[in-house]
Amino acid sequence: MGVAYSVGEVDHLYTFFVQWSPDMYTKSNKKKNQPHFLREKHQNRYIGKKNKVASKSNQLSNHAAKNWEIINVKDPKRRLSLCSFDSETEEPEYHGIIGVVQPVLSDCSELLDHRHLLSLACHMPARTQGYPWHLAYSTAVHGSSLKTLYRNMAKFDSPVLLVIKDMQKKVFGAFSSDPFRVSKYCYGTGETFLFSFNPDFQAYKWTGENSYFVSGNFESLQIGGGGGEFGLWIDADLYHGSSFSCPTFHNAPLSTQKDFLIQDLEVWTVQN
Repeated sequence: MGVAYSVGEVDHLYTFFVQWSPDMYTKSNKKKNQPHFLREKHQNRYIGKKNKVASKSNQLSNHAAKNWEIINVKDPKRRLSLCSFDSETEEPEYHGIIGVVQPVLSDCSELLDHRHLLSLACHMPARTQGYPWHLAYSTAVHGSSLKTLYRNMAKFDSPVLLVIKDMQKKVFGAFSSDPFRVSKYCYGTGETFLFSFNPDFQAYKWTGENSYFVSGNFESLQIGGGGGEFGLWIDADLYHGSSFSCPTFHNAPLSTQKDFLIQDLEVWTVQN
């Protein structure tokens, strides 16, 4: 079955082909390659004069030159910035894996830069990609209180990214498949992992040995465990912390010291 086009649609299609393949649709070939139904079927509408058809085609070509653009595969990628209010944006960069896009932060981060985000993007689950990340908790904004952190998490049901900078200026943290909350039992899934930048990026994924992903009470928050040691532990004041190797992730201590003091802490959550 054929497809019927209006005169306007045919004109735009022809103009597009002129822009796409100028060698095929030059002046010497225009008469031969231009669709016959432009001259025959609609002869009355164009008054049957070749000079008027050519004039209209030239006008459309000039108009299309301003409105059509031949682009490559990379051009349509979503543009982003670390801060939503930046005036200049950059195209998302890929970190060695096709389809992995740098996370977009809705607010400015005091702890994460472009390098951090590119490294983390490769290890975050696919369900988080393409959605903006919002700052759910920050010691710089909300103070230092684990209770406040839990309170801010109560309205979310999405993965979270915990980022810590200690007094030694080391950046590390954890990605949790579930928002932090008070619970008698461990929660989370195998998507949870620990990471550190000391200075090179290291990600510590689930080993499968146990399911001690995340647990929390009003005295502390623990991520990873087994054998009496936690992969990451922070106290109720979000000031003291510790990091030991644990069976859940087989991680190295995230900080340069197993017991550390927290300078800044942020929690980000993805919103779809």
